Amino acid sequence: MQHLYEIDVQVPMRDGVALAANVWHPVEGKAPALLVRLPYGKDLLGISFASMPNLGTLLEAGYALVVQDCRGTHRSEGEFVPHLADRNDGEDTVAWIADQPWSDGTVGMYGASYGGMVQWETAVTGAPALKAIAPTFTSIDNYEAPWYSAGGALSLSLVTLWNAMMYAADAQRSLAAGEDTLSQLQELGQAVLSHESLNDVLPTAEVPVLAAYGKWWDDWMSHPSHDGYWDAMELTSELKNVTAPALNIGGWYDLYIGQTLRTYTTACRQAGSAQAREGQRLIIGPWDHDPSSTGVYRDRSFGPLASAQMVGLGDLQLKFFDRWLRGDTTALDGLAPVKIFVMGIDQWRDEQEWPLPDTRWTDFHLTSAGHANTADGDGVLTTEAPAGAGHETYLYDPRRPVPSAGGASMPTTPGFCGPVDQRTVAGREDVLCFATPVLDEAVEVTGPVSLTLFVSSSAVDTDFTAKLVDVFPDGKAINLCDGILRARYRGGLATEELMEPGTVYEITIDMTATSNVFLPGHRIRVDVSSSNFPRYDRNTNTGGVIARESEEQMIPAVNHIHHGPSHPSRLVLPIIDRKDQQ
Repeated sequence: MQHLYEIDVQVPMRDGVALAANVWHPVEGKAPALLVRLPYGKDLLGISFASMPNLGTLLEAGYALVVQDCRGTHRSEGEFVPHLADRNDGEDTVAWIADQPWSDGTVGMYGASYGGMVQWETAVTGAPALKAIAPTFTSIDNYEAPWYSAGGALSLSLVTLWNAMMYAADAQRSLAAGEDTLSQLQELGQAVLSHESLNDVLPTAEVPVLAAYGKWWDDWMSHPSHDGYWDAMELTSELKNVTAPALNIGGWYDLYIGQTLRTYTTACRQAGSAQAREGQRLIIGPWDHDPSSTGVYRDRSFGPLASAQMVGLGDLQLKFFDRWLRGDTTALDGLAPVKIFVMGIDQWRDEQEWPLPDTRWTDFHLTSAGHANTADGDGVLTTEAPAGAGHETYLYDPRRPVPSAGGASMPTTPGFCGPVDQRTVAGREDVLCFATPVLDEAVEVTGPVSLTLFVSSSAVDTDFTAKLVDVFPDGKAINLCDGILRARYRGGLATEELMEPGTVYEITIDMTATSNVFLPGHRIRVDVSSSNFPRYDRNTNTGGVIARESEEQMIPAVNHIHHGPSHPSRLVLPIIDRKDQQ
């Protein structure tokens, strides 16, 4: 099939704004179309990413392709405000495509990160021509991921970097239109290059280059709770309007992993048609937010099968579209509803549902003789409930936070993202470590992970962090998943409730999920502390508006973790007993 390539096609929106799109469509005849919407420049799609379908392959397969700049970005008209217009613009673009003479009336969407969010924002409109979506590394709740966390802490390093990038692009557009100054663009460009320094500026809401540009930065800083501002952007309640099946793609170290899994399970139950509910698919690899998705990291490589290229992720997306846009009922034959990469044994595995139906939820109790500080302490994880009571104490000083070491972060610098050896941070006195004895046999953990703690503090508010770690025989300690809870949000993200100093509270930290086999000779460990900086902002411990407070206002907090019969602090792990597969 021969295609005609048109650049900067003007697609009209309902309010008269025109959005620019690059379009590949057949010279003769009609074809199903695939749509990509993104705010980073539509010409980027010419770059080959392993986590996305190959452009040439899609064209050879007979698809038309439309790649569009979101409103107010690059060559599209209007003003860019994250997510404000993406529902209407997505719906209007799908309708425009379906009405073109080269279109057969069916449309699919794919793309990653923000390009995944706009897919869901379009799907909840119930656009009749939209037949399938393939959102990758994305979220339907912009509070819980990416801008804040499921525990209420600001995702600081991501927020500063992303806003600097988007403001710089916006300033470049404004300068070309004669509206902004060159000096402002230069300041924002330098902020992108040295974004790590932005994380150290206090108060956070007054980071000079970002606060000066204003726009949505001020709104985000003014709404630290999951209030009505964020509710307006959350799509969970609107999944009932979705009629398009979705191929949900995520990574165990992606910053959206919790939302990817939650969206899949919720859509399976609540999507607006049987086809959409039964057509949900889920693929999770050992990847972070990098679209190359190799599964290779400095401190841990997941082997030759781990990459998106080896698993054929682009081809899987093509098959998904063949099924739902072309009506090829055999296209997905052999593809299970759930495909996950099991770390530890470093193998892909097909499953029928998530969480796995044979999950055995198991409590691993925290106990110690009172000296669990550092990995060399006496903290123990045990499946037997401890008979004696005790507690652990550490000092959390926000002026000396625990540095981020790996995890579900943006892949900005080596060691900041993915699996990272924890030995440096686990040597700090403000990190408590609780580990099992050396394992005699393999233990598989696949599914959601959480930590229930009984805590008290000298402060009226503080944070508690948790990290699941695989300790190797040589002492290397690789993080698997983690979480954070701002104590004021222990009752929910919409309302704040300060603590009474010295009072013991039961809290639960959502540590998202993982799939890992702890091999014989390894140990299972959970690390507990009160900071993970700069991945998350530092709690000032005052109970005030954290984003508005200076370093001088910060106060240290003496934090306690209680354990024993009356305070059963415990790590809850999803154990899978399939010895024949290990």
